[in-house]
Amino acid sequence: MKLKSSFQFEISLPQRFSLLWNFFKGFLFLSMVLRIVFMFWQKDEVSWNLVTVLRTLATGAFFDSAVAGFAAFPGILYLLLLPNRYSGSLLDKIVVYFFFSLTVLVLVFVFFAEITFWEEFRTRFNFIAVDYLIYTHEVVRNIQESYPLPYLILGVAAITLLIVFLFKKRGIFAATFAGKASLKQKLSLFISAFLILSFYVVFIKNNQAEWSSNRYNNEISKAGIYSFFAEFRNNQMKYTQFYTAIDTKKAFETVRNEIAEPDSRFIKGGTSIRREITDSLPSEARPNVVFILMESMSASFMKEFGNEKDITPNMDKLAQQSLFFTNLYATGTRTVRGMEAVTLCILPTPGQSIVKRPDNQNLYTVSNVFQEKGYQNSFFYGGDGYFDNMNCYFGGNGFTIYDRGRGSVLSDKIKTERHNIEDSEVTFENAWGICDENIYDKMLQVADEHFASKKPFFNFVMTTSNHRPYTYPEGKIDIPSGKNRDGAVKYADYALGQMLEKAKTKPWFKNTVFVIIADHCASSAGKDEIDVANYHIPAFIYNLPAQAPEKVLQQCSQIDLFPTLFAMLRWNYRSNFFGKNALGRTYTERAYVGTYRKLAYMKKNKALILSDQKQQALYDWNKKTNELKPVPMDNAFLEEAISGYQAADYLFTNKLLKE
Repeated sequence: MKLKSSFQFEISLPQRFSLLWNFFKGFLFLSMVLRIVFMFWQKDEVSWNLVTVLRTLATGAFFDSAVAGFAAFPGILYLLLLPNRYSGSLLDKIVVYFFFSLTVLVLVFVFFAEITFWEEFRTRFNFIAVDYLIYTHEVVRNIQESYPLPYLILGVAAITLLIVFLFKKRGIFAATFAGKASLKQKLSLFISAFLILSFYVVFIKNNQAEWSSNRYNNEISKAGIYSFFAEFRNNQMKYTQFYTAIDTKKAFETVRNEIAEPDSRFIKGGTSIRREITDSLPSEARPNVVFILMESMSASFMKEFGNEKDITPNMDKLAQQSLFFTNLYATGTRTVRGMEAVTLCILPTPGQSIVKRPDNQNLYTVSNVFQEKGYQNSFFYGGDGYFDNMNCYFGGNGFTIYDRGRGSVLSDKIKTERHNIEDSEVTFENAWGICDENIYDKMLQVADEHFASKKPFFNFVMTTSNHRPYTYPEGKIDIPSGKNRDGAVKYADYALGQMLEKAKTKPWFKNTVFVIIADHCASSAGKDEIDVANYHIPAFIYNLPAQAPEKVLQQCSQIDLFPTLFAMLRWNYRSNFFGKNALGRTYTERAYVGTYRKLAYMKKNKALILSDQKQQALYDWNKKTNELKPVPMDNAFLEEAISGYQAADYLFTNKLLKE
């Protein structure tokens, strides 16, 4: 008997396909709801032009259809392989109920994950999400500490059960088990699905969703799962394959002209930037150097830049006592980008940071400069340095490692010594590691040991406290732990101030320079392709011998920090760096900022953005409003931008960043 109920749908399909069809419709509906939620979430930033809204939703539905198709494809294959005589059997019911419920459970969880990811990054899944899949310990603990996980799990399970119940109530399962489909019908469905999904795999790229000048509309046009797998596939991008390029020799000629200084001499010609940098004065200062890379410390947190919450009193005080860089920009939006920029003094190459790429050991970094001057180099991290490949990178480039190791069975390939931070040295710890006070205390202890051995030290400290879940020791500041970002910022500032006060009591303090900079801003999201203001970070060089406090107004980059320090110390050294002395008389103001795909070259109020698919655009940047206004292309400016990024990618790809 042929069943007749509400599950009978408009298009002519066998009842056996009822569950697949309704799953497809349901997924598209819920994905569209999520997309509309994101639009209202960013209601002040998205474009509400009717055509733009319709295209945003239509583009989203196009990508959602692919995700629904891929999710349903195992079911399509199952229907093809299962003989009709088993349709509606106990085995059929068990398999269908189990895998349908499991698929729905996973997708509901992904929807929740998309919401939390959007809350943090204002973007669909990207490289960060791929990283999170790899570093599960930190991520799971972070979720546990940031969200009410039992309620989240119960919520996902409850929604899954509700969906299964609604499908059963509407007779969709009954129709599926009662219906039959001929082999021809099954083959037609399978072949159609296979061809359509193959079309997506071969011809549809995730960046084709980026059709608007408004970044939020682009992100909302994407499908999170599709974006995730696109980033998983494309974690490295060769510059000349995806970006506008010029003759390689011409690119290096342009770069060499830009980085040349009166006291420098290039060692090689052609495709090389190796050079000897000499100082006109014969004497060199060799103080100890403590370098602090502060997690997510945006310039906008400081009172110096207009913040009225008084959450950075120590850094605001430091700004009046240091060589303070007021117009400096991060190269990227991730910690590994900041590490790459300060150690290699290199532009952000497209794709993943060099810190996370294979074959990133034995590079010529600032560590080599310090080693040649007789320094002991150490890297301090409050979490497990296996995260983000940090131990492999720093251990493979001359740093002794001090971290909170968990005894991972996965090898870090550390070529130097690794020292574990013991439980007895920890007073507070969260998902990302020990609190900033604890990592500073460890650094001070090791500094004492190096001082006792009469060897100058270069201590590189990576902080962790200014990170979700924003937890830190209670009673240190006037904002309760775990409340919000402001509390984490204020605690990070407090810990920095405490470290400096302790350092002042040390016999080595007078001969120690403190270099402090953020790795990136707390957020990089904005409506434009590149949100320039969200790359603005503070930087300080404190306690420099014979250096009066000064504010450096020149626009500069993270890659310029150590070349500037080396110049202030009057060092002669070999350089393979793109960075320059920002205080030098031949310095030209400029900065390099980017995401893993967008590469921007800035000169004061001009910003040129290079995109994959060999696209480029030039803008006027209004610093007050942080808006980008398109302007006609300047070919000379374009060539400068291309040259830097192409040369940087060429050097790494051809292993010319090696020692």
